Amino acid sequence: MKKTILITGCSSGIGLDAARGMRERGWRVFASCRQQRDCDRLRAEGFDAPRIDYTDTDSITVGLAEVLDKTDGQLDVLFNNGAHGLPGAVEDLPTEGLRSIFESNVFGWHELTRQVLPVMRAQEHGRIIQNSSILGLVAFPWRGAYVATKYAIEGLTDTLRIELRDTNIHVCLIEPGPVTSKIREKSIPHFEQFIDWKSSAIREKYETSLLQRLYESSGPDAFELPPSAVTAKLAHACEAKRPRPRYYVTTPTYIGGFLRRVLSTRMSDRVLEKLGG
Repeated sequence: MKKTILITGCSSGIGLDAARGMRERGWRVFASCRQQRDCDRLRAEGFDAPRIDYTDTDSITVGLAEVLDKTDGQLDVLFNNGAHGLPGAVEDLPTEGLRSIFESNVFGWHELTRQVLPVMRAQEHGRIIQNSSILGLVAFPWRGAYVATKYAIEGLTDTLRIELRDTNIHVCLIEPGPVTSKIREKSIPHFEQFIDWKSSAIREKYETSLLQRLYESSGPDAFELPPSAVTAKLAHACEAKRPRPRYYVTTPTYIGGFLRRVLSTRMSDRVLEKLGG
């Protein structure tokens, strides 16, 4: 019987590449998406594609049940991946916006993970793999909401890994830096919904920095890698006898991890302000 993996956020980018890449490696892939039209597109490509919307608990329960119904109640790997951004200064971020991004980037991940864990406990093995970010290690300006969700995921995942040490359920973090995806474009509706930048005390900074970065594509970021770089680390986390607790992807993530370990907070802040501004 093929090994099985459930991947969320497969409409594009990292999730889509992971679904295709793991299928090529012989896995049975359940490639879930938030919107039904994307699920339909993936089904036309030959995938099992349950609809899972992290902000809709019923869809999490129904989507997972669909997976388990097709695998006789087994699931080898869960790869939590789906997420979105909400750019803007922290002082301009309404609590409603922060609550919204936590629903999709943290609470939904937690709910799906909690529903999967009894399955893995019953079968006495499994892997929970979380797609975090360089922004789960260090903070860049304008990204406070996303940073907060990734710091939360890092904390929950580290704790879960310790709590499951006496089981055969492995828990891993993947921490990509700049990877080719549509996260910038997909964050625009959330920015426009929640950030009143025209009334901001730092409106001029929006005009000279964030708006240009958000609305004017300037090509790949420095050190940007294709999504396949993440898929390669995912494959190791899924297939290695002893997967690593953390997988860095891209040079900036290695730099961010170094800054966090070696520099003082003040010095690190100066570097990150220049890198992320």
